[in-house]
Amino acid sequence: MSFPSAASMDQSTSTTPLLSTPWHRRFRLKTTLSSELSGAVGDLGTYIPIVLTLTLVSHLDLGTTLVFTALYNVATGLLFDIPMPVQPMKSIAAVAVSEYPHLSVPQLAAAGLSTAAVLLILGSTGLMSLLCRFLPLPVVRGVQLSQGLSFAFSAIKYIRYDQDLATSKSGAPRSWLGLDGVLVALFALLFLVVTTGAGDNPIVNEESENESFRRRRVSKRLQLLSSIPSALIVFLIGMFLCFLRDPSAFKGLEFGPSKISLVRITWEDWKIGFLRAAIPQIPLSILNSVIAVCKLSGDLFPDREASAMKVSVSVGIMNFVGCWFGAMPVCHGAGGLAGQYRFGGRSGLSVVFLGMGKLILGLVFGNSFGRILGHFPIGILGVLLLFAGIELAMACRDMNTKEESFVMLVCAAVSLTGSSAALGFGCGILLFLLLKLRQMECSVVWCKPVEKYHWSRTLASTLLWCILQLEMLNQSPISLLGLNWLILQRHQMCQEKGRETLGVEFSTYDETGSIA
Repeated sequence: MSFPSAASMDQSTSTTPLLSTPWHRRFRLKTTLSSELSGAVGDLGTYIPIVLTLTLVSHLDLGTTLVFTALYNVATGLLFDIPMPVQPMKSIAAVAVSEYPHLSVPQLAAAGLSTAAVLLILGSTGLMSLLCRFLPLPVVRGVQLSQGLSFAFSAIKYIRYDQDLATSKSGAPRSWLGLDGVLVALFALLFLVVTTGAGDNPIVNEESENESFRRRRVSKRLQLLSSIPSALIVFLIGMFLCFLRDPSAFKGLEFGPSKISLVRITWEDWKIGFLRAAIPQIPLSILNSVIAVCKLSGDLFPDREASAMKVSVSVGIMNFVGCWFGAMPVCHGAGGLAGQYRFGGRSGLSVVFLGMGKLILGLVFGNSFGRILGHFPIGILGVLLLFAGIELAMACRDMNTKEESFVMLVCAAVSLTGSSAALGFGCGILLFLLLKLRQMECSVVWCKPVEKYHWSRTLASTLLWCILQLEMLNQSPISLLGLNWLILQRHQMCQEKGRETLGVEFSTYDETGSIA
C-alpha cells in the first residue's frame, strides 16, 4: 500500500492564504464587470424575504442590519476573493417568526452570539477543519442537494402563491395579471433563461477558427447574452415596480442612518435565545454555512478553495461584532454562493459591490428603506431564489457510483421530509458506515482462553478499528500509525491477562467481493 507524500497532502488541502498576493493582482477581473455586478444580487432571493420578515415581526432595525452586512460583504470579498455570501441564519429566523412568543432583538442577538461562539471555538482549535476532512463527500452532497431543492420549492411557492411575510405562510394562488402577478415572474424567468442558459459560460477555444460560420455566430451570440447583467436588470425592474405599486411609499422616506446603540441582553434572553434558536441553528451552520460552503467553493473555484477554519472563524467574528448592536445574525451559505456564481460572480469584487450598495442604502435611508422593500414583487424574488437553488443542487452531479448516489439521495430525502439537515446528516453518516462495513472483514485478535476485557477498552479499540479501516481505504498515513498502536494495545491487553496473542488479521473486500 502506497501513501501520499507530505508535500502532496499539503497541496491537496492548501487554500489561498490571506493577502498572499499583492492587492492589485487579487482584484483583477475574473470576468466582465457587468457579470460581477449581476452576480452581486444573486443571493437576494433569500436575503430580502428573511430581513423583511424579521423587521416586521421582531422589530429588527433594517438600517443597522444593512450597514453591518455591508461591512461583512466587503470584508469577506477582501478575505476570500470569491463571491462569499453573507446571509441570515435561517433556523434562528424561522424560530423568531414561526414560534410564539416571537423572539425579541436581544434574544436574536443572544442566539447569534451563542452560535458564533461555537463556530469560533471549532474553527480556531482546528476541529472544524478535521470535521470537514473526515466527512464523507456523499453526505455533504446530500445536505447540499436538500438545501438546493428546499430553495427551489420555496421559490415555486413565491411565484405561485401570495406570501404573508409576517407569518411566513402561503396564501391564495397569485393572480396572473398585475405588477406582482405570475406573468411578471414568468417573464423574468424567461429572460434569465435566455441570457444565462443553464449557467455555463460559452468560451471560444482555439479550434473555433475551423468551425463552420454558423457555429461561430452562435458562439458569439451566446457570449453576448452571457455578458448581460441579467440578475441586476431583473432586480432594478423589481425596484421600479415597487414605485408603481405604491408611489406613496417613497414620499415618507426619512433620510439618514439609524441610531446604533448597544443591545442589552439579560440572562433570560441568553437562556431563551440559546435553547429556542441557537440549538437548532448550530448543526445547520456547521453543515451548510461551513462544510458545504467549503466543498462548493472547491468545486467552483479549485484554485481558491475556502478553508473550514477561515470560514468558521469568519462567521464567529461577524456576529461577535454586529449582534451586540442589534444587527441580524448572519452566516455564509452554499445557496448564496451558488446563486452569485450562477449570475456571474467570479471574484470577491462581486460581494464588494453588493456591500457598497447596502452601505449606501443603510446610510441614506436607514430603517425607512423597509417601506420600499415591502412592495418588492415576491414573484421576482422567487425567480432569483429558484436559480440559486438549482445551481446549488447541480453541484451534486459529481456522484459517479451508485453507492455514492444512494447515500446522497437518502440524506437529502430525510433532510427534506424531516425538515432537519442534522437528521439527514446523521442518517447519511450511518448509511455510509454500514455500506463500508459490508466491504470489510472484521479483524480478529485471538487470546486463549477467551476472557472478556474491560468494556471501555474493548469499545474504544473497536471504534478505532472502524475509523482506521475507513482511513486505510483513503490511503491515509495516519492509518498506519494508528494500526500499529492498536495492535500493540491488543497485545498488551492479552499479556495483562497472561494470554498469548496468536494472530492478527486485517483485510478488506474489494468491489468484486474478493479479499484484498
